[in-house]
Amino acid sequence: MKKTAIFRILAALLVTVGLAGCGGAGNQTATAPPATVRLDYAYYNPLSLVLKQQGWLEKDLAQDNIKVEWVLSQGSNKALEFLNGSSIDFGSTAGAAALIGRANGNPLKAVYIYSKPEWTALCVGPKSGIKSVAALKGKRVAATRGTDPYIFLLRALDQAGLSEKDIELIPLQHSDGRVALEKGDVDAWAGLDPHMAKAELESGARLLYRNADFNSYGVLNVRAEFAQEHPILVDRVLAAYEQARQWAILHPAELKKTVATAAQLSDAVAAKQLERTDFSNVTFGEPQRATITAAGAVLKKSGVIDQAVDVPKTVNELIDASFAGKLPAAANGATAAK
Repeated sequence: MKKTAIFRILAALLVTVGLAGCGGAGNQTATAPPATVRLDYAYYNPLSLVLKQQGWLEKDLAQDNIKVEWVLSQGSNKALEFLNGSSIDFGSTAGAAALIGRANGNPLKAVYIYSKPEWTALCVGPKSGIKSVAALKGKRVAATRGTDPYIFLLRALDQAGLSEKDIELIPLQHSDGRVALEKGDVDAWAGLDPHMAKAELESGARLLYRNADFNSYGVLNVRAEFAQEHPILVDRVLAAYEQARQWAILHPAELKKTVATAAQLSDAVAAKQLERTDFSNVTFGEPQRATITAAGAVLKKSGVIDQAVDVPKTVNELIDASFAGKLPAAANGATAAK
């Protein structure tokens, strides 16, 4: 699809939902529109950085005197915390992390896929003698609980016949985990891009174990109450996200600059992050559900999710594919990009 055609479709969608207004058209309830829509931005969600920089959502919502507020999420755990406390309306997490939130009573809905990443792997220092996941037994491993790297660690340990009880987990936020690995304070780290890419390129960190299939998708979540009361605003946010996705696909050099500038990265680190980030899909299908469900099974086995939780049922309650299903990408097929 040509660039001009893409933006005509997106503009038409924005105009359509704009004309519908925020006070009673379509499936919109009679609830008064909010004065501000609050979204997170995250260095692991490049589309949020594009959208924040370009200001497309601000321009659209200004037609209805609605402001946009941006809040930094340093990890899925922080995004879930903000959503649960109603500090934001939309938050960026890994799909499996969103499942943890939903299983623990966080009323959120996963409505859009912002990337299919290989954003996490198990990392060791350049001089480490550790050669396998099994060799992590008894070692100090840094990870951020409630995030995809932590879930990746649990799945990798489980595959090797181990569990969290077999290691000494050092709970650190992603950036602190990188520093701890570089200083030698931990033996391994469940990394997250762009911090992982930075560790690889700038301190020689080695990826001990990679498995792209253990990375759950990057999903945009909305508070369930917000989605129920303001469905048209959800449509408008996703339309703006889709504009950011198409821009990212069409402008790879500018995307790299945006990520590097926002996260204060070198061009090489930003490029390393983006080369393992796929923007080709926005909707929830069987592969996405299967990945999140498989992660849920290990989380349940590890005791992170209560044994009474019905994982497939919770996944179905978490995912609401109806909003992304309205986007042009869902109707016409997504544009592939790496």
